[in-house]
Amino acid sequence: MLGKLRRLWERFWMSFAGSNRSGRFAARLASAFAPPYLARDYLALFGPNPYIDPQAILHHDDLEIGRQVFIADRTIIYQAADGGRITLASNVNILRDCVLETGQGGTISVGADTYLHPRCQLMAYKGSVSIGDHVAVAPGCAFYAYNHGTRPEQLIKQQPLHTRGGIRVGDGAWIGFGVIVLDGVTIGDGAIIGAGAVVTADVPENAIAVGNPARVVAKRSSTDK
Repeated sequence: MLGKLRRLWERFWMSFAGSNRSGRFAARLASAFAPPYLARDYLALFGPNPYIDPQAILHHDDLEIGRQVFIADRTIIYQAADGGRITLASNVNILRDCVLETGQGGTISVGADTYLHPRCQLMAYKGSVSIGDHVAVAPGCAFYAYNHGTRPEQLIKQQPLHTRGGIRVGDGAWIGFGVIVLDGVTIGDGAIIGAGAVVTADVPENAIAVGNPARVVAKRSSTDK
């Protein structure tokens, strides 16, 4: 009986959930009796509205969130000066301690049914970060769509940012633990990037790339397990 009443409570408040102040308050009430962290991801499935954990920080004026998105505690979504839009498609899961940040015209888009595991950073300054559908991004990955100037006569932190172009990750890719992806890189559909790789150049679709800098070592085949 208590379980049924709890579900009714959760469903009722999730019907009002969202990214604005009242929606955040509704999510807080919905999760009042829910278990912690990932054990409350079912809240995002009660209806079209996203579940945004009360401990997540949202400071962004151009944020578009799709249906049944789950944003875990301690996630930060931040808009710096002149930051562009962040778009999260349906069924995106963003887990604890991820940071999504836009500035200086940069934008971020995350495709449907994509997982960002804990401690990932998507930093879109100058260029864009675009991650496709059904992508698995392991913990501790970083995507930097910009770089600093390096002239010796000026402090690096005082030099303007620049970019070789945005970052694009194709549908169905798998990005391993601790991977760093730099500006101007495209990772093709279905590619696999091995743990700890630093991706500085394009990776073709269905390729397997490892190392620093990342090199293609194989192609996925129908005999892979």
